[in-house]
Amino acid sequence: MKVRELTKLCLALLVCIFTTGLIIYPQEVLEASRDGLLMWSNSVFPSLLPFFIAAELLIAFGVVSFLGVLLDPVMRPLFNVPGSGGFVWAMGLVSGFPSGAKFTVKLRKQNKISKEEAERLVSFTNCSNPLFICGAVAVGFFHDVSLGLLLAITHYTANTLVGLVMRFYKPASAPSANITSAFSFRDAIQAVIRDQENDTRPFGKKLGDAVTTSINTLFMVGGFIVLFSVLYRLLNVTGMIEYMAWIPGTMLAFFSFESDLAFPWLSGFFEITVGNKLISDLTNIPMLEKAIVAAFVLGFSGFSVHAQVASLLAETDIRFSPFLRPAGCTARLQHCLPFFLAAVVYSTA
Repeated sequence: MKVRELTKLCLALLVCIFTTGLIIYPQEVLEASRDGLLMWSNSVFPSLLPFFIAAELLIAFGVVSFLGVLLDPVMRPLFNVPGSGGFVWAMGLVSGFPSGAKFTVKLRKQNKISKEEAERLVSFTNCSNPLFICGAVAVGFFHDVSLGLLLAITHYTANTLVGLVMRFYKPASAPSANITSAFSFRDAIQAVIRDQENDTRPFGKKLGDAVTTSINTLFMVGGFIVLFSVLYRLLNVTGMIEYMAWIPGTMLAFFSFESDLAFPWLSGFFEITVGNKLISDLTNIPMLEKAIVAAFVLGFSGFSVHAQVASLLAETDIRFSPFLRPAGCTARLQHCLPFFLAAVVYSTA
């Protein structure tokens, strides 16, 4: 039996087990679905929708092409992506998951970036937004403003390091456009005019499409949040999550960390909000250790976010494997260094 066929059979078995869990634990499933839906409707949807609509309009009116020409001399040498990647990076920083993947896909569909450039770009433009890090995690969970600042600085520094490493991913691939060696405001204006000539939709149509596309994307995000909320609850109620905790527990023991961090850390692999909340609730654990584990959870982003990214990338020829393959994993491990440095600074503050 081929590996691919065996994988499909295993996936089918897992789906059957998941469906059985839905039948056996209906009350827990209902509560988990409600919790996930409330998280989406109260936080994710209202915070991301305005950014998504604004970004869609910026793309529709050629502003992204304008920024792409101006930022090309910066983005090419640093990250080996076109200047329009600077817009995606900025939106990812401001609005958080999964904005980086969404707008990378948008640029790829418009053929503004090549396949390889898109795979480089998506590797470092998906990150938590400052409001979540400083507001929800630092102040809401840990009740410590200074921790939020340190987590934010290290989180975005780590994403930048990932981008610098991934610039060497398939360096021989042809760029999507001619490389601009100097800033040219005139060329930027011409890019805007060219985009507007190619897109003849009236303003009302552009606005309607922006709203519709943004809402559809957010409904997909909400579905994944509910799905992984239910999955996590089923693993919890069946006791499977406790058996799985030995994996992070072994890693914690290697660094002489408290074993009580294993369960919250594993929870963070599924959903970063739940993981950070459980980490903050622990008592008699050194703040140094809690900060490091919380930072790692933020850097990994959780299987829920990974599934959202994979779903968005599936609309194009952008592969998800560079997000997880050895080169990508090696780059992501560089999150650890700034996280440890931040935790050390915090412990001595």
